[in-house]
Amino acid sequence: MAPRTSFTVGSRQSELAKIQTHIVIQQLSEKFPSYAFETQFNETEGDKNQSQALFLLGGKALWTRGLEELLANKQVDMLVHSLKDVPTELPSEFKIGAILEREECVDSLVMKAGSPYKMLEDLPAGSRIGTSSVRRSAQIKNYLKNHHKELEMTFKDVRGNLNTRLKKLDATGEDDAFDALILAKAGLVRLGWSHRATEDLAPPVLYHAVSQGALAVEIRADASDELSELCEALTHQRTQWTCLAERAMLCTLEGGCSVPVGVNTKLTRVVEGDERLRSGELKLESAVLEITGCVTSLDGGRQFVKTIEGRVTSTSEAEALGKRLGQTLLDSGARDVLEEIKVDRAARAREAEGNTS
Repeated sequence: MAPRTSFTVGSRQSELAKIQTHIVIQQLSEKFPSYAFETQFNETEGDKNQSQALFLLGGKALWTRGLEELLANKQVDMLVHSLKDVPTELPSEFKIGAILEREECVDSLVMKAGSPYKMLEDLPAGSRIGTSSVRRSAQIKNYLKNHHKELEMTFKDVRGNLNTRLKKLDATGEDDAFDALILAKAGLVRLGWSHRATEDLAPPVLYHAVSQGALAVEIRADASDELSELCEALTHQRTQWTCLAERAMLCTLEGGCSVPVGVNTKLTRVVEGDERLRSGELKLESAVLEITGCVTSLDGGRQFVKTIEGRVTSTSEAEALGKRLGQTLLDSGARDVLEEIKVDRAARAREAEGNTS
């Protein structure tokens, strides 16, 4: 059988997802100029339901499940995701084939158009902060309680793609509902809206989501050699090591996108070998991986932050370090916070089910 030279890449229908897909295709086209790449964009359950809380919709899988049907049916050859939206445990028939070089992973504060304020501490008490992330709201509540007790703010859920969220932020008159949003800076950069960010909220104010800023390519577990070769050419090894460590921590904590788990990871004292990978990078021989994990109660009253570091020589060693951090957090008291959140989620799910019956 002649080797394949044409491939279909799938993703969500949002403008950001399309931009991210074209980032992947551009890299592939540069490395494999004789190959052709087509696209297919579909709505996911998360795109269709913009009103219910994320945890009521089934967690992270709501961004990937519908697309994986296309992958299973071989309607597409690979899927492009924001890695932070990918569950830590995939169905057995799929795998993460590639992790691309990470964009800035910090969260940013975005003020309403025309606002005289720039920084979080500038906002007056009672300001309305929009975010769909309990991680962001819980951590900011904790920060304000410990450093600016007078600045009690209101956190409001805001759903929709970035275009929609910014329109909601800038609305006036009867539709005026927000004074500021907290958004992932990577999405703003990719959409060309980085100028809207007025302040980056870095640790210890705000620990970012696991794998935030990184793109991933999902493929079938039995993918062909050609597809595996494409993925190898896309993979950025330093990003791969840090993101897999973060995902291993999250998996140990059993946390999804509706759990207030944050992280910050650094790779230092890197030792490179002589072998050059398909991506063009020199293969990493070893590096010191420092990873900080953060678990915060929903009301911001309790926060557990732990850091560990170690020299790693492979993805499996990076994952082992992440798992160890997850267990350290659980043993330090984070387990109680996560159990309380599970109980709260179950009660709210029952309440929502009762309201619809």
